[in-house]
Amino acid sequence: MTGRELQQILLNKWGRSYDVQLRPLKGKMYCQIMWKYLEQASFPLSEQAYLERLSGIVSYLVAWGALEQVIKYLEKSRENPRVGKAVSIPLDLGELTSEWLIDSF
Repeated sequence: MTGRELQQILLNKWGRSYDVQLRPLKGKMYCQIMWKYLEQASFPLSEQAYLERLSGIVSYLVAWGALEQVIKYLEKSRENPRVGKAVSIPLDLGELTSEWLIDSF
């Protein structure tokens, strides 16, 4: 999967190219769909930078074996990103969790 393909999933789901971030929280890793989106005039990234960010996130998700988790969550979820409230997708990284979260404690 590419960054553009992830963008298309977001567009199909919500009609907007939402920002996506990976965040460690309370000993777990989350993929968060933020409330800001590319089509906003105040969005801080260019389209190229946005797609590069998504490509990087896809690379991590593939390496962790978590891409399918995110896609399935997005297909089933009725949540919507809104100001101050991201859609937080918990990632089950199995034994990899400790390797990726070591710096967050």
